[in-house]
Amino acid sequence: MTVRHSHTFGCLLTFVAVLSLSLVVACGPRGSEVVVYVSLDQPFSEPILKTFERETGIKVSAVYDVEAAKTTGLVNRLIAESSRPKADVFWNNEFAQTILLQQRGLLEPYDSPSAGDIPKQFRDPEASWAGFAARSRVIIVNTDLVKEKDYPRSIFDLLDPAWRGEIGIANPLFGTTATHAAALFAFLGEADAKAYFQGLLTNEVRVVDGNSVVRDMVVSGELKVGLADTDDAFVAIERGDPVTMIFPDQDGIGTFSIPNTVMLVAGAPNPREARRLIDYLLSREVEEALAHASSRQMPVRSGVSTPGDMPSLADLRSMDVHPQEVTDWMDASSTWLRESFLR
Repeated sequence: MTVRHSHTFGCLLTFVAVLSLSLVVACGPRGSEVVVYVSLDQPFSEPILKTFERETGIKVSAVYDVEAAKTTGLVNRLIAESSRPKADVFWNNEFAQTILLQQRGLLEPYDSPSAGDIPKQFRDPEASWAGFAARSRVIIVNTDLVKEKDYPRSIFDLLDPAWRGEIGIANPLFGTTATHAAALFAFLGEADAKAYFQGLLTNEVRVVDGNSVVRDMVVSGELKVGLADTDDAFVAIERGDPVTMIFPDQDGIGTFSIPNTVMLVAGAPNPREARRLIDYLLSREVEEALAHASSRQMPVRSGVSTPGDMPSLADLRSMDVHPQEVTDWMDASSTWLRESFLR
């Protein structure tokens, strides 16, 4: 699937969609509060939390990540506070660190009624967390330099010598590129995953500092194609840059996607309010709001309104790999990639 353009609906739709949420129309008791740690960027997450606060009367005390520490800073804080938790809820913009917290016994299972129609692929079988509003890993192509008939439709097309020296990826030891790499190890098997990344090296892939850098190099024409995330690609598409994005492997292994995750912290000081917030964040209305916001988070379930030609994950062929499997491969894949890409 190729996305050429989309429409900006403005911040108003974000608020309108969230205001329709019926789960939280009743006001909370005077003085009630919930503390949430948030790794999704504040401009995208704060409007959601502010609307919850207005609609419920529950005060939201949010702690946002800082750019230097990213999600790891909040995770380390949760671990350090585990004997006397301060947070009630953790809203994470990925899942690997979520599963790390689960493995440490720092999450309390909660089977939210809002998660009932979320695909099993994006839910923990033990109800320790649930996923929503995802980013997908896509191929971004410079449309001035590449004809449509030549667009790569698969991540494996990037191994074609025709793309030698013209491909960009973010450092595979960090961020969503590292998670994508672990997913390929889990899905393809160790030998085939190593062969794929070795093929990229042979094809003189450019390794840069982040997905937005990949995008900008493709926009400028310094590279013809690259692997990035949907949120980065949508920025370029919406400002009219000469790029398109392709959801790869729709006739093969499927596109890999990374959802936000939300969870109840074990020993949460305000468990009742925490469950109310989790129910809210996992609602269809919040997925719709995040889809229409500039973050362009993709709904994980069908029937959720999205702007323009932006699909939901239900419209795509997705890589059939569970977040737990991906996380299990993180250490091994990172070790091999470090030895291969940094030598």
